[in-house]
Amino acid sequence: MLIEFDEFGPEKVIEVYNPKNSMHGYLVIDSTALGISKGGIRMTSNVSVEEVASLARTMTWKNAMADLPFGGAKAGIIADDKQISKGKKDELIKAFAESIKDLCPSRYIAGPDINTAEHEMEVFSKVLGKKSCTGKPEKSGGIPHELGSTGFGVSKSVLVALKFLKKDPKKMTFSVEGFGNVGMFVCKFLTEAGMKLVAVSDSRGCLYVKEGINFDKLNSVKNKTGSVVNYQGNRKTCEQIIKTDVDVLVTAAVPDVIKVGDVGDVKARLIVEGSNIPMKDEVEEMFHKKNVMVIPDFVANAGGVISSYVEHIKGSKQKMFKMVEEKITKNTLLVLKQSGKLKIKPRDVALEIAKARVRR
Repeated sequence: MLIEFDEFGPEKVIEVYNPKNSMHGYLVIDSTALGISKGGIRMTSNVSVEEVASLARTMTWKNAMADLPFGGAKAGIIADDKQISKGKKDELIKAFAESIKDLCPSRYIAGPDINTAEHEMEVFSKVLGKKSCTGKPEKSGGIPHELGSTGFGVSKSVLVALKFLKKDPKKMTFSVEGFGNVGMFVCKFLTEAGMKLVAVSDSRGCLYVKEGINFDKLNSVKNKTGSVVNYQGNRKTCEQIIKTDVDVLVTAAVPDVIKVGDVGDVKARLIVEGSNIPMKDEVEEMFHKKNVMVIPDFVANAGGVISSYVEHIKGSKQKMFKMVEEKITKNTLLVLKQSGKLKIKPRDVALEIAKARVRR
């Protein structure tokens, strides 16, 4: 385990283990320069300290870019969500909370991430108090991420980018990699804006319908059968989602989904990163040289952490949606204008803006 340190952090790298229930996890507090560190807890069978540290750094940039008084952090618990019972999952969440009580909520505030949601945040908050996390159920004073704050923000980023490119959304087709809590809302809000959804994927495969997919029917099929591939249309493998013939591709699930060898097969001219780290920096550079616009993750998908901030200050759902729209719209446009002016890729511009705010 070797986490590289630089002028920004990380400030703390913590590995925890409870032999009683085999809870094994990590917390990386990357930076508290702008305020208490903020970042979700993910639960996967292969989460590593390197992955958590990388995501914690992304949270530092995301919070800075969103101009929030939060630093960056991330946490991970090693467990297969599909192989453990609800009771066992709650036990692991409780044990993890106990293990970091000296740091939470004084230096770290938790939130939902992969395989954790409002129920897990309620379990967590019962151990460390309501101020220890966001994404709690409404009855506990929370603004649940299930309201779609991240997907709503991603959809606004798409629409701002299309306007910047002088493209009419009603004439644009799009595909979404991942139909989870982010991707589902991206599909909802972009189809409501008049865009045509032609491809969507989940863990079981990819659905392609050239004539367009009806969102309400798709959502119903997913809820009833467990997968988007049961919607009437062409079924493809998961990997084919990034290669479908569309104007806009939104990533919303798997990290590192677009690799160097895929660049030549991607037909979209606009890629918006609704998921964290969907491709490496060198891949983004290759797209930039091909004049394919890529909106970076920590600009496009900051809706979740903006929602967390509104919950933290005890704001309303209405205030949350208003702030997400204002911040995502402003920051996407700022990054695109400077990227065009400086002739460098959007991520480099956004990073410089975020770094300047943290340094200051």
